[in-house]
Amino acid sequence: MTKADFLGRSIGQIGYVVENVEETVKSYYERFGIGGWHFYTYKKPFLRFQNYHGKPASYSSRIALGYLGETRVEFIQSLEGPSIYTDFISSHGYGVQHLGIYVASMKEALAKASAAGFSVVMDGGGFGLDGDGHFAYLDTENYFGVTYELIERPKRRQEPDTVYPAADSP
Repeated sequence: MTKADFLGRSIGQIGYVVENVEETVKSYYERFGIGGWHFYTYKKPFLRFQNYHGKPASYSSRIALGYLGETRVEFIQSLEGPSIYTDFISSHGYGVQHLGIYVASMKEALAKASAAGFSVVMDGGGFGLDGDGHFAYLDTENYFGVTYELIERPKRRQEPDTVYPAADSP
């Protein structure tokens, strides 16, 4: 069996599924002073493609991206459609859902994951200004107790829907 070497890199992101993304961000800001959250709504056409269990899908989520130190944090609120997030809520409730690993080439990382025996549960992409950017959740939860997400960042990111706190807030 081929080894998937992407875990040799540091964990770049911690993903939480939350009930209300705006309330969660406000709480983190008020209790920990963590600000500069960027909000996005992930759905078509923002995502140019979406797949769930290997088939084209239509799901939407509201996410907020921020940092705890040097680690990117993603809060995810499921809005519509079946997804890995609704699966997680049904099985576990709300909480830490995935650990994200940044990869230089999604194509290469997915080939290594497949050769190591992992499949993609859900993926989406095309959220960069140039149609790049791709995320893929692997079926690792039953093996390791957590889902690993592979993330190929876009070269240029879309502007966020909103930022919290607002630039003119104290």
